[in-house]
Amino acid sequence: MQTLIFATNNPHKVEEVRSVLKEHFTITSLKEAGIEKEIPEPYDSLEENAREKSTVIHALTGKNCFSEDTGLEVDALHGAPGVKSARYAGEDADSHKNIQKLLLDMQGITGREARFRTVISLILHQKEYLFEGICMGKIITVAKGEKGFGYDPVFVPDGAEKTFAEMDLQEKNKYSHRKKAIEKLIHFLTRHHGKDKN
Repeated sequence: MQTLIFATNNPHKVEEVRSVLKEHFTITSLKEAGIEKEIPEPYDSLEENAREKSTVIHALTGKNCFSEDTGLEVDALHGAPGVKSARYAGEDADSHKNIQKLLLDMQGITGREARFRTVISLILHQKEYLFEGICMGKIITVAKGEKGFGYDPVFVPDGAEKTFAEMDLQEKNKYSHRKKAIEKLIHFLTRHHGKDKN
């Protein structure tokens, strides 16, 4: 089975990706690959940040790898927090503080449409490919649920009545922006490179 290095040490993201890719590929996290380097996300777009991470890891290892960058884009906030989703409340902010700031910034706003957007950068045999997944939804006024991570407790995807944080992983994958991007990745790999070896 083909191995891909996933350029992250976020265990929640690794779990989500493995839940989709497990029948197709072996996914190795940075930690499992023996890489402890922190990769900055200095750019103003998800695409550029994803590319930075995959490029750095490929340069270090010479192996096939992929990375992703995900942002929550709220219409009423002109696309914020966007690429700064993980640091919305400051460089040292955690998910709780980020959610608090988001809800504070949206006080009194009735139009609460938002979307999660994931961009995957795959480097395969020295060439880069990009894949995007989007989940439309809305921001609720009070956090609900204990599962998931990030902004999951305040995001209800279109077509659902629960937040991502109230869903188990199987249910979340029915809507997930990350799963949509991963499915495009799988389709590409299995169609064009499924039989290739590292």
